[in-house]
Amino acid sequence: MAKSPRDIRMKYYFCILLFCIVSVILVVCWWTYANQIKGEISEAHIKLLSPEKYKSLFIYNGIWLAPKNQCECPKADHVHVYQMEDYIDKKDLASVKERRRKEFEHYQKRYPSMTQDIVIAKPNMPLSYPIQGVEVMPLHMIMIPGLGLHGVTEEKYQVILRASLGTLNTLADVSDDVVRGRGKKELIILTSDVELLNFILEHVTYTSVVYQLSAVDMMTFESRDHVAQFPVIIRQPSLPKLIDPGADRKISSLVTVTTKTFLRYHKLRLLIKSIRQYYPDIKIIVADDSEVPEKIIEENVEHYLMPFGKGWFAGRNLAISQVTTKYYLWVDDDYLFTENTKIEKLLDVLERTNLDMVGGSVKGDTYSFQLLYEQGDDGDCLHLRYGSFHKLDGFPNCVVTSGVVNFYLAHTDKSRHVGYDPLLQRVAHSEFFVDGLGILLVGSCSDVSVSHQDHNPASDPNLAKVEDQYKPFRDNTDAQIKFKLALHYFKNRLKCYSTR
Repeated sequence: MAKSPRDIRMKYYFCILLFCIVSVILVVCWWTYANQIKGEISEAHIKLLSPEKYKSLFIYNGIWLAPKNQCECPKADHVHVYQMEDYIDKKDLASVKERRRKEFEHYQKRYPSMTQDIVIAKPNMPLSYPIQGVEVMPLHMIMIPGLGLHGVTEEKYQVILRASLGTLNTLADVSDDVVRGRGKKELIILTSDVELLNFILEHVTYTSVVYQLSAVDMMTFESRDHVAQFPVIIRQPSLPKLIDPGADRKISSLVTVTTKTFLRYHKLRLLIKSIRQYYPDIKIIVADDSEVPEKIIEENVEHYLMPFGKGWFAGRNLAISQVTTKYYLWVDDDYLFTENTKIEKLLDVLERTNLDMVGGSVKGDTYSFQLLYEQGDDGDCLHLRYGSFHKLDGFPNCVVTSGVVNFYLAHTDKSRHVGYDPLLQRVAHSEFFVDGLGILLVGSCSDVSVSHQDHNPASDPNLAKVEDQYKPFRDNTDAQIKFKLALHYFKNRLKCYSTR
């Protein structure tokens, strides 16, 4: 039977309705599914690593070197941990801690660059400006490079520059209606011509008006809708101190051998004899705090006497204070030079790199060590680990490290800058490298060595008596250890110290 037109229309409308319903259902299902996937993706992406995973990513030599408010020296196998407050008398701890706090505040004021603010660049900024590298000497003038306004159209352009430690101006010859505030800390530029605006900005000057050796002026640069900040570094460069090595550049014109002696003249004389076998013309400087000093009558040997028992580091300071060459070689008074004691090799390393000092080995041992430093709100943490950081480029037998054995060639001026703390009178060595952390770049080379005199008891009764007198001054007593750790607590603001 033939269907009527009405039936056909109804069927047609039904199909359209069914299609719409199915379409809506499909859209709803897809929307639900898409949001579910999106949620899963969001949940997968918007979360932090677990603390365990986070810590595992930044472990170096067993130490977690990541930003944190408090540092610590965790206990571990074969690691010795020293909590510095344990070495301060309990009755004095509160007053010592307060004095340390005040001294640290004063230290931070003297070195303000240690507490610079972080500057974040804004996205899609029409302002161009320098983000680093702008530096001026105190009371000097410079032009600020890179200033400009781009990609905006305004009926009247206005930009403002502000400084705090200097004054602003421009070399552009324009009227005071266009540039206001010449020679002041705020410079305002008003113009309807963007080309003129950028010409003025290209010639903006900054003049330092406060005499400081090192400071940071955070400049502000703003248009009507945008604000940027960038640093101007105020720094007084130091004059170079160059030492003429002579036309021949002989070892004796470049290097002085230095040592500290106490009582053991028999060992000192053997050392000098071995040096003269390989370097007959090199100057030797001896610092001596023996109670009854003996005369050292040797050509080109300078013998400086000190008060009795003045100490190990005081002697080092005295010795290097008298050095007039570019470098000094430090040796102990009981070493012996051999055919492998090649000062020339160590000199080549310092002349061809930016290292401040380079150590050799004593009977095959370099004793090089790393110093890993962490800062904390209530005190800092220092970790000593034996070994090096990496190879020294161009020298296959050398590495970069933090500290070396008592046999090293060093730039004289840099060691004087760090100094050897004269409070450390007996056993002291790594303390110099602790004080030099962040100042000294240190290397170690295993292919240059010095020998050590025998430790066997002397057969000569007189020499045996001398060695018996010497021994008590060499022992690292509990009192000495306590003193050194208490000194680190105050002087270096250390909370704890670990060694392995």
